[in-house]
Amino acid sequence: MTPLPSIAILLSAYNGAKWIEEQIDTILKQQDVSIQLFISVDLSTDNTYALCKEFEQTKTNITVLEYGDRFGGAAKNFFRLIRDVDFLSFDYVALADQDDIWNDGKLHHAIKVIKQDDLDGYSSDVIAFWSNGREELVKKSFPQKKFDYFFEAAGPGCTYVLKQQSAQKFKKFLIKNWGDVNLVELHDWMIYAYFRSQGMKWKIDDKPLMFYRQHGHNQVGLNSGLKAYLIRFNKIKKKWYRDEVQKIICLLNERSAQDISLKRLFLIKNFWHLRRRPRDVVILLFMIIFKIF
Repeated sequence: MTPLPSIAILLSAYNGAKWIEEQIDTILKQQDVSIQLFISVDLSTDNTYALCKEFEQTKTNITVLEYGDRFGGAAKNFFRLIRDVDFLSFDYVALADQDDIWNDGKLHHAIKVIKQDDLDGYSSDVIAFWSNGREELVKKSFPQKKFDYFFEAAGPGCTYVLKQQSAQKFKKFLIKNWGDVNLVELHDWMIYAYFRSQGMKWKIDDKPLMFYRQHGHNQVGLNSGLKAYLIRFNKIKKKWYRDEVQKIICLLNERSAQDISLKRLFLIKNFWHLRRRPRDVVILLFMIIFKIF
């Protein structure tokens, strides 16, 4: 009998007691895969850690990492997980948030696509949902562009599934550049950028197999609506976005990064290759021309 594919699932938590039980429950119900769930809890003010320890005591496939450090953000917590979890014995590595709902075939489908297309990394569209019953497709699966990975992630990190050998390469890169990588504020963007910069094969799937919870405490939520756009515009105006792009370019100071420049003429000439969604391409071009970016 062929053994089930084994997956190390890395879950980052912080003040998540309200929803983490439902998230863990849908992870444990994944079909046709063998999983081990590793949880890192950022120093919290609720009972998230206690809840996770209760799960660990009753489930043999849950491991809670040492608690007490204040990471100060999901990215640093995920980087800690990737550094500290030994996933050499697994076939794949997947990332998970603390408050979503997974379809029970989510991981099986991702692995099927990885095998079929010989991928190093996988992500997908998601369905955002709110407590009032509203649902909305979050489409990230626009065609990949030559330089998109310097300017955006491959969708929500909670959809990421990585081939173990490829994840191991990122882990080595992370440890070697620990201080600088931890300055990057979005882990999913950093992971996607590294994979693409190394010539690894990545697919953004158009099949959503998870519900992406929206609430007032999302560190990075759905970027839709006037309020969200105003917040994003203000961050871009304050050069946060440009600074994050610059950090990633400096970290990936190899062949691929040498092909790109943040000079206005270069960006204008190559504007179509910077973002995936056509609307985002036009918005970024506008910001480049008018020196907002």
